[in-house]
Order: sequence, then structure tokens, then C-alpha cells
Amino acid sequence: MVTRQRGRPRSFDRSTALEQATMAFWEHGYETTSVSDLTRAMGISAPSLYAAFGDKKTLFEEVVETYVLSHGAYGGRAFAEEPTARDAVGRMLREAAGLFTGSGHPRGCLVISAATNCSTPEVEEALRDRRNANLAFFEDRIRRDVESGELPSGTDPRALARFSGAVLQGMSQQARDGATAEELAAVAEAAMRAWPAGEAGE
Repeated sequence: MVTRQRGRPRSFDRSTALEQATMAFWEHGYETTSVSDLTRAMGISAPSLYAAFGDKKTLFEEVVETYVLSHGAYGGRAFAEEPTARDAVGRMLREAAGLFTGSGHPRGCLVISAATNCSTPEVEEALRDRRNANLAFFEDRIRRDVESGELPSGTDPRALARFSGAVLQGMSQQARDGATAEELAAVAEAAMRAWPAGEAGE
């Protein structure tokens, strides 16, 4: 008969601690958030942090994975639920205007801002790869709309994808600089007016 050793139960809720770590990284970025900052925000000791989450980089990787499925899931939902690239990007930018300035969490987007002035190449590269993957996804969806005739044949999918990504990234920074939801909503509307009209002139 195998006797299972009973470990000491955790004295904290892991999901709550992870969310608190997310808030710390989101507010201050990866580089300037120390382990001491994290233990203070999470309400746990350094040994508990290492035991539950690994080192700072491993914790940040889990934070990002969780963030994109929660706070950052709006873009994926827009592309999954809207029929065209134009509709999806428009919805994404409009929702971002509210989310980037919402209460209860830091402003802007963690994936866009957390590696600013980061001297840890692996962290910077991982976030850059995520952003570039998003651009590639935008480009693919736009190209399909060009091929179907939803967008004019002369549309440059890569340029339009990069334009859309640049607007989203700029909105994140402006939110951190104090822009209001209304101001960013106006930016979103201006960006969508810059999109090419459909073949039917819509």
C-alpha cells in the first residue's frame, strides 16, 4: 500500500496571487518590477512565490498567458465573431478604447507596454513575437477579404495590418499618458475611416 505524503497546504489562493502579479507587471513593466514588489503585491513570501510560480521570468510568462485569455481576449473575440476584417478591427479598436482606460486595472495593454526598456532579451522577444503574430493574423484575415472581394483588389494587406496594429499600440500608450475613453474612441473611428471602401463603395 502506497501512503501519499501530505504536503503543507498553500496559504494563499494561486489564481488571486497570479492576478495580483498581473497588475504589478501591467503597471510597472517587467524590468522594474522586482521580486520584492511581486511578493508585496501578491501577499506571499519569496519562497512561496518560487515554489508556486518559479522565478520572475517564469511567473511573467504565466501572467502573459493568463492575460491574453482574460483582459486581452477582446481582439480574439472580435475576429472570431465578426464576419469581415473591417468589422473585426473596428470592434477591436472600439473595445480597446474602453478597456485601455477602464477602472480596476492599469491603463493600456500589458503585451504592448510591459517590455518597454527591457534588458532581458527573452522577455522582450517573447512579447515582440506575440505582437508580430497578431499582425500576421490581421494580414491573413485582410488578405482573405481582398481575395473574396470584400476589400478592393488594390488593398495592401500587410500595410493595412501594420496600420491597424500601430493604431492599437498607439492607443495603449496614449491611454497610459492619460487619454480618455472618448478620445481613444475617436481615434478608433478615424482609423476605420482610413480603411479602403469595399468594392461596392460601402
